[in-house]
Order: sequence, then structure tokens, then C-alpha cells
Amino acid sequence: MVPATPGTPEGGGVEREFTVKARSQRQQIFGRFLRNKVGMTGLVIFLLLLAFGFLGPLVTGVDYADQDRDFQSVPPGTAGYLLGSDAIGRDLMAGIMTGVQRSLFIVLLFVAIALPLGLLVGALAGYFGKWVDSVLMRLVDLILTVPLLVVLIVVASNFPGSRTPLGVGIILGLFGWLDLARIVRSQFLSLREKEYVEAAHAMGASNVRIIFKHLIPNALGSLIVWTTLAAATAIILEASLTYLGFGVNGANQTSLGRLVSDGVQAASTRPWLFYFPGITLLIIVLSINLIGDGIRDAFDPSNRRVRA
Repeated sequence: MVPATPGTPEGGGVEREFTVKARSQRQQIFGRFLRNKVGMTGLVIFLLLLAFGFLGPLVTGVDYADQDRDFQSVPPGTAGYLLGSDAIGRDLMAGIMTGVQRSLFIVLLFVAIALPLGLLVGALAGYFGKWVDSVLMRLVDLILTVPLLVVLIVVASNFPGSRTPLGVGIILGLFGWLDLARIVRSQFLSLREKEYVEAAHAMGASNVRIIFKHLIPNALGSLIVWTTLAAATAIILEASLTYLGFGVNGANQTSLGRLVSDGVQAASTRPWLFYFPGITLLIIVLSINLIGDGIRDAFDPSNRRVRA
């Protein structure tokens, strides 16, 4: 008689093995973000806005530069103008699509400039410390004493040719890295005392290798969260600059901030010119903030429990 296998019914049988597949930290973070309803809601909304801004013109075939004098300032839903038209007969929906494109271009340019600058200054200050930290952080503190919007207005007013999406994005990027530098500095001050950094020093690793191989990857969570939140701030700053007359300007240039600025004057008589671009601007900012909250909770799930 064959003896029963332990853990199985009498009479034999193959014992089942239960194994749990190990997941990397990156996979765990990605999985937590996918399960985060807030972050996924923001991501879906943001992707829909991208499709509206970049694929919409291909579907409608309408160019914002086209003018129709027979349909000036028509309300939404009139003669094929789903969101109405402006005072010179341009399709507002086509303008919002173009504005989404330009505003997101400004954000991408802002991040491409501000992220490396802030990371470089913060990494040098936090890793080397001593006089390097003192000099760089005093420079940051000096610039931070003046409100950012005032600095942007002064620079834009002295360089009128910069009032294009490209110029506004560059200006925002050159002055938008200061808070990131302080965040990276604080992260590096903590990380440089870890055992794996000391072990890398003992093995003869160079400072550059330690910074790029060990410190930056461990500060990646803070960098990603800053990127999402700073992107929303950049959109608001661009809209503020344009509203004050120092942002995107020109006959063939537009952005969501420019549309809102142009629509303010007609808010009481032609409200669609103000509210539709303004709502689109708010939805973009809200979706980016929701994505940032989801990413923050994915990197630090304990933070979500504390807030709950």
C-alpha cells in the first residue's frame, strides 16, 4: 500500500506547491499607481485632453487661423461652431485645441530646462556640502527673496521677442528650478550617509558614479512628484503672465492663457470665449495634480494611510 503524502488526502497524490513571485520595487510602485483611483482618474483625463488637443484638429480639419466674417461671435452650436466663434470668426474649439498644444509644449520645455538645473545644483550642494552647499544655497535664497512672478514679468518686459511659446517656456525653465534644488539637496544630505554610499566610497567609486548610480535613483520618487506638480504650476504661471500682458503674444501665437486673457473682456457679453478656455485650463491643472497625488502615494503608501 502506498503511504499517503503529507498534506494530501489519503491514497496519494502530488503535493501542491504555492509560490509567490517576487516583484521588484519598480513593479510594486507601478502596481500601486494602477490601483490608485485618484491617480488613474487624472491620467485618463489627461490622456483625453492630449487626444483632444493633438488628434482633434486631424478629425475636424479646422484651422484656428481660418476666419469667417459671416459667423463672427456666434454662440456655441451655431452653424457648425460647437463652442462658438470669436470676434473675427475663428472657431473657438480649434483655438482651444491649439492652446492645449502650445501650453503642453511650454510645460515640456519648462521641465526640460528646470529639471536638469535643479537636479545639478541640488546634487552638488547636498553631496559635497561645506562651502559648495553654502554658496549654492545662498544663491538660491537670494533669488527666492523676489517673488517668481515678479522676476518673470521683469525678464519678459525686457525681452519682448520672448513672448512666444518657445520664449515663455525658456523663461519659466530658467527660473523654475529653485524649489527643486532645495528638495534634491535635502534628499542628498540624507542619502549620502547611507551604508551603500560608504561602501561605494570604500570600493573606490567616483563621485560622479555615486551620484548617478546610487543617489539619483533613490531620489527618483521626489523628482517625479516635483515634475508633475511643477508642470501644473508652469501652466498657471504662463496663464498669469499672458493675462498681465507679458506672456504669449502675437497674431499667430496662442495658448490657453492667451485665450483666457482675450476672453476676459467679453465675459459678460460672449461668455463662451472666457469660460470654455478657462475650464479647459482648470481641467488640465487638476488632472496633472491628481497624477502627482497618485504617484506620491505609489512611492510612499504610508503617506496615504496617514492622510486617510
